Amino acid sequence: MPFHLRLKSFATVALAVVLALPAAHAQDRIKMKAIGQPLATGLLQKNKEQPFFENFAARTGLPIDVDYKPIDTLGIKDTEQLRVMKAGLFDIVSLRVSQNSRDEPTILGLDLVGAAPDYVTGRKVAKAYFDTADARLQAQFGVKLLAVWPFGPQILFCKKPIAKLADIKGLKVRVYDQNLAKFIEMVGGTPVPVSFADTHQSLSLGVVDCAITGPSSANSAGWPEVTTHQMPIGFQMALNGYGMTMKSWNALAPEAKVKMKQAFDTLSDDMWKYSEELFKDALNCNAGKDPCTTGKKFKLIDVPVAPADTELLRGAVNKVSLPVWAEVCNKSNPTCLKTWQATVAPVLGLQ
Repeated sequence: MPFHLRLKSFATVALAVVLALPAAHAQDRIKMKAIGQPLATGLLQKNKEQPFFENFAARTGLPIDVDYKPIDTLGIKDTEQLRVMKAGLFDIVSLRVSQNSRDEPTILGLDLVGAAPDYVTGRKVAKAYFDTADARLQAQFGVKLLAVWPFGPQILFCKKPIAKLADIKGLKVRVYDQNLAKFIEMVGGTPVPVSFADTHQSLSLGVVDCAITGPSSANSAGWPEVTTHQMPIGFQMALNGYGMTMKSWNALAPEAKVKMKQAFDTLSDDMWKYSEELFKDALNCNAGKDPCTTGKKFKLIDVPVAPADTELLRGAVNKVSLPVWAEVCNKSNPTCLKTWQATVAPVLGLQ
């Protein structure tokens, strides 16, 4: 069904739900609808995000009940989140930054290839760029950004022996956005866009030789069954955010806004910490090492990250990812590159 027809269908259902609410009950408590991360994304969604929304009133101290649904149960594509929010069909979104960057390129400034290879740097970038992303989302989509959090470093998995990044020359590598594709091309690999759900089969059938994702996601999806090596070099931090429609945000009293922001700040801090714990544990699990408490044990070969490869990735910001992104972003937002250079570049020590 075309997007505009699905939008109309969602609107009809939403109106019916509102009309069916008993008047007295509607006055007692506020009802909000939230789009969550896909169920397939694993433990961060299951153990942190979903419990937060299912206990929303207790977590925020506000008389708000949230109808929370993971996006892969809604019939909405994760690339459509901002359009659905702009249409007012949901109040809160667990925003997938990379997936929605085609609709709003500015937000990808949070997660350029090579800019945030580790958690410490990732937090600095998120803090430096937060106000820019927030202002743009408010202006273009009527969405207020409440928090930013990571799935964690996106690393390399291969079914052929590798000892350094240059070894992917001539190999087909699964990627998930254009920024990453351009870097893989620079190193000599052939980028192949494949959805996360189809990657296991693509590796198994030889459609791709290598693939990039976080180690915990790879573990839960069984990638180590069809690969042999993992290299824990962080191409991107896979940052995501929580947003609320300005209509819902503006309906809150000033003290309620403070409580809401505090609750999302706490959730975000918790997810940063948990993501790092999962990352370390999953690397162990994938390689068959202890401690391994969150995943299944496999026998991947750990490939150490050479200093030269770390420098190669860092250099990619100015050589590849920043210019590629800026060319696209400046077309819709003329101050895009200039703002990034004023906010994020100083944090990274870049000129």
